[in-house]
Amino acid sequence: MTETNAAMPVDEEIYNCLDLETPKSFFLFAGAGSGKTRSLVEVLKKFRKNNIHRLRLNGQKVAVITYTNAACDEIKRRLDFDSSFEVSTIHSFSWQLIKPHQSDIRQWLRSLLNKEISELEDAQKRGRAGTKAAEDRPRQIASKRARLEALDSVTKFTYNPNGDNPGRNSLNHTEVISLTAEFLLNRPLMQKILVRQYPILLIDESQDTKKELIDAFFKVQSTHFDCFALGLFGDTMQRIYTDGKIDLGQNVPDTWAKPVKVINYRSPKRVVTLINKIRFDVDKHEQKAIKTDENGIVRLFIADTNKQIDKALFETFVSSRMADITGDAEWNDTKNGIKVLTLEHHMAAKRGGFSGFFYPLYAVDKLKTGLLNGTLPGVSLFANQVRPLVKSMQVGDQFAVSRIVRKHSPLLTKETLKSSATPRKEILKANNAVKALFALWDGGVDPSLNNILKEVYRSCLFQIPETLAPTAMRLNTQTDIIATDPEEATDKDKVIDAWDEALKSTFNQFDEYVSYLSDQSRFGTHQGIKGLEFPRVMVILDDEEARGFRFSYDKLFGAKEPTATDIKNESEGKETSIDGTRRLFYVTCSRAEKSLAIVAYTKELEKVKNHAVSNGWFEDSEIICEQ
Repeated sequence: MTETNAAMPVDEEIYNCLDLETPKSFFLFAGAGSGKTRSLVEVLKKFRKNNIHRLRLNGQKVAVITYTNAACDEIKRRLDFDSSFEVSTIHSFSWQLIKPHQSDIRQWLRSLLNKEISELEDAQKRGRAGTKAAEDRPRQIASKRARLEALDSVTKFTYNPNGDNPGRNSLNHTEVISLTAEFLLNRPLMQKILVRQYPILLIDESQDTKKELIDAFFKVQSTHFDCFALGLFGDTMQRIYTDGKIDLGQNVPDTWAKPVKVINYRSPKRVVTLINKIRFDVDKHEQKAIKTDENGIVRLFIADTNKQIDKALFETFVSSRMADITGDAEWNDTKNGIKVLTLEHHMAAKRGGFSGFFYPLYAVDKLKTGLLNGTLPGVSLFANQVRPLVKSMQVGDQFAVSRIVRKHSPLLTKETLKSSATPRKEILKANNAVKALFALWDGGVDPSLNNILKEVYRSCLFQIPETLAPTAMRLNTQTDIIATDPEEATDKDKVIDAWDEALKSTFNQFDEYVSYLSDQSRFGTHQGIKGLEFPRVMVILDDEEARGFRFSYDKLFGAKEPTATDIKNESEGKETSIDGTRRLFYVTCSRAEKSLAIVAYTKELEKVKNHAVSNGWFEDSEIICEQ
């Protein structure tokens, strides 16, 4: 079976766009399981064979931006680690682009810090004395002033795309993205540098690349269309993060090529039919299953929540029924045999045992993306420094302990040891700090993140991120705060309040969150399984447990009417909660390689069933109701 677009194979169409003489930008629509990574690699292999010598003579490279380090490593491997291809994540690519422009970075930071200090000072004047926000704000101002005053003494700004950036000379993840977008949008020289170094820029999962960066790349392309090809690989139906460009597929210029991959290589025919139905009303895109020799099995299990129900028991029942229906005994292995995908993170957090840490942070829009991809500074402190240290101490691996402390602790930096009259005392101080931290676990105690943060701050074992500094200082001074009625407390800092609540959770709860983040948990969501596939998938739909106002499967399945906000958003061409839920449902269902069970908890059993049948999503014989 050959994929074609206007009688031309898709890979050939993409390859023709990568003409160094007459480059042409493109947006490749690639639905779930369509093999876009294979297309990307095959096209680049052909490009290397026919064009790479010219590229090398000009000292240029093809830039490939992917979403994860794992994806980078896989593409590099398939391209034989050829240095002519700059394969990186968006954060790594952005940093490589702006890193040489140190004075511009300094100027941008100075402007940003002055603006933030001014806003904090204004809020302090208008705020209410004695509140937690009023106490924390001077510390925030002091921290930003200290960074501002240190700018001129910074000889070189640093940034680690994959870890922590605690020092005064370090940039954080958000700053690097904002800097890059700002420079590309408003500095013609930066645009010229980009197209001179990389005449071809290919972006995978483009629907989830930061909107501000996508807009900047569009600006570069429109200005330098005669010498620069921008290639976007993606599917707006699979957009995950709220800071991606919502209408990316709709606003592609007419001059661009728009190839389409129509074959689904992952799922059997029955699953492909289902996901086609789910998305049909959105954009009419349909895929064809290449697995024509196997039909696959899909079932919808509906549980009536008007009566008390043991959900864990019901899901075990679903697994057992699926084992019988499919003849696949692996469905009975609920720990390793199936992948349980939830519609929303709240569900995974509750089931995975880390809701206390997750819920408060996820409620703040500006923290969501960093929480989901692990780049929040506070997350990095506990996940990349405290957690590995504690794990190493627990198994008695002193070599690992020493390596972690030497790498991360300000107590053992080269500067500290060099300036000390007695370096051995500095080492002893670091050892005592490690012992004091680990003592929090004595007697089998599961310490709170608050107590861990307090001890780390006291001993200076690790650098405290700016976000957590006010909390750490407050914990160590034990200042009394005036209690206020929540309804009257308008003087708040949402970010600090969210962290204060999250830090009440225990280390073990945080450990479960990290397992979830690294896909070591049996629970996942559409965010956690980007690009992944599983033989047996169970999708859990439960609005009550999800607690999300942005998503509602009951609305999607016709059990609830759209709200006034939904209707207003739809009339204005904005995304509704039904649109977002449909995307989640599409992504989770499209992970299945063999069989798929959908578990729906609802108080409107008949409405859900009738809607599922009338929409053509399921046959009546495929629906199992538990009343």
